[in-house]
Amino acid sequence: MEILHVSAECYPVAKVGGLGDVVGALPKYQQQLGHVAKVVLPAYRNKFYDTHEFDVVHQAGMWLGHEWYHFNILKERQNSLEFDLYLVDIPGLLDTPGVYGYPNDTERFLAFQIAVLDWINEWNHLPDVIHCHDHHTGLIPFLLSWGYKYSRLKEVPSVLTIHNAQYQGQFGWDKLYLIPGFDLWKSGLLDWGGCINPLAAAIKCAWRVTTVSPGYLEELYTNANGLEWLISSERAKTCGIINGIDTVVWDPATDPRISNNYTPELVPEGKEVNKVKLCERFGLDASLPLISFIGRLVGDKGADLLPEIIGRSLHELPGEVNFLVLGSGDPHIEAQLKETRNYASYGFNLHIGYDEALSHQIYAGSDFLLMPSRVEPCGLNQLYALRYGTVPVVRSTGGLKDTVTDFGDAGGVGIRFIQPSVWDACTSVKRALELYHDKRRMRDVQLAGMHLDHSWTTSAAQYVDLYRSMK
Repeated sequence: MEILHVSAECYPVAKVGGLGDVVGALPKYQQQLGHVAKVVLPAYRNKFYDTHEFDVVHQAGMWLGHEWYHFNILKERQNSLEFDLYLVDIPGLLDTPGVYGYPNDTERFLAFQIAVLDWINEWNHLPDVIHCHDHHTGLIPFLLSWGYKYSRLKEVPSVLTIHNAQYQGQFGWDKLYLIPGFDLWKSGLLDWGGCINPLAAAIKCAWRVTTVSPGYLEELYTNANGLEWLISSERAKTCGIINGIDTVVWDPATDPRISNNYTPELVPEGKEVNKVKLCERFGLDASLPLISFIGRLVGDKGADLLPEIIGRSLHELPGEVNFLVLGSGDPHIEAQLKETRNYASYGFNLHIGYDEALSHQIYAGSDFLLMPSRVEPCGLNQLYALRYGTVPVVRSTGGLKDTVTDFGDAGGVGIRFIQPSVWDACTSVKRALELYHDKRRMRDVQLAGMHLDHSWTTSAAQYVDLYRSMK
C-alpha cells in the first residue's frame, strides 16, 4: 500500500508541537509494516533544509488567484528519516524560516495544497490513500472530490486526522478566488459559521476522520470550538486512534541527549545521575523531588495556571519541592513565570524557548511531569515521561485520561486530577510528594509506566486497517 502523508510539520524537518512528532514517526512504522509511506510538507528555509541534499523530482507552475508561482518538488536524497520525504518549494511563499505566524499563512498553505495536488495529478499511478493532517491540508479532500482539474484523483481515498480542533484555518469568502475551480453548487461544503473553514470542509469530505485519541473524540462531540454538531453528524466515519511514540528516539537506555543512560532495572540510580546534572545546571537542590513542565506556554496547556501553582506550592511546602519549566508562548505567561522566579528565593527555575536536547534531559532527570491541560487531544509528553520513569501528574482530559491511570488504582502509573484549577493541581503536587517519599511504591509506579507499550507499532497497524476499510 502506498500512503502519502501531507502535513505542515514533520520532526525533525519542522516541528512546533505534537503534530510534528506524529508525522515524523507514523510513516516510519508503516514502512516497517511493509508499506510505502511518504511525507510531503513545505520547504521551509530552516536547519534541516540547509544541512541535507535534495533532488528536484518535479517542476511546474500554478495559479494562486491572480498570481502565478513556480514550484519545485524536492526529494531528500539520504533517506535520513527512513521514509521518502518530499518538500514543496514555492519561492516567495513557503521559503520562510518558521512554520506559522505569517500574515499570509492562508495563502501559504493554500498554495502548498494546490502544489501537492498538481504534482500528484501528474503521477503515472495513484497513491492508495492521501492522509491529511489538520486544517493546513484540509482543502485537499474537498478538491479531490470536486476540483475540476483533479477529476482523475476523485477515487483516491482521503483520511483526515484532527490533531487539535481548536485551530481550523478559517478565512473569508473574499478569498474564494484563490481556490482552484470547482462546482460552485458544492460551495456549502466549504462553509462553516459564515466563512471558509478548511477543517470543517475536510470533516465533511474526507472518506474517514480520525482523532488522536478515543477520549478526545468523545470530548469533541461537546467541545470542538464550534464544530460539535458537524463532528457528531459525521460520527459514522470517525474514530479515535491513540498516538504512539518513537521508541528508538525516546529510549533512556540509548538516548544520546541525556547525561546517563539507564534501563528499568536501574531506574532510581540512573535517574538520580540525570537529576543531579539537571539541578546543577538550574541551581536546584537535587535532594528534593523535581516537578517539571515541558510545552507551549498557552492557555490550552494550562500554562497560565503555572505561576500560581508553583508560587502556592513553594509557599505551602517550603524547602520540600523543586519546579522547572521549559517552554515558550504567551508573553504574559512568560513574564509571570519570570516574576515568580524572581520572588522565589529557592525551588524554581525556567528556560524560555524550545530546546529538544534539554527536553530529553528533563524527562530523564525529573521525578514528576506536570500537565494541567485544559485541552489535550492526545498528549505525547506524558508518554515520553512514562518511558523515562517520570511520573505524569495530569488533568483528566482527552488523551491524558486514556493513557494515565492514577496510582491509587490498580496498576496506576501517574496522578490525575479533575479540574483545570490551581487548587486541584496543588493538591496533586502534595500527593506527588507523598508518593515520592514512599520509595518502594514510587519505584513500582515508575516501573509500571516504563513497561507500558506506547510504541507506534500498534497505532500504525490500526491506521493501515482503517485505510483498507475504505477499499
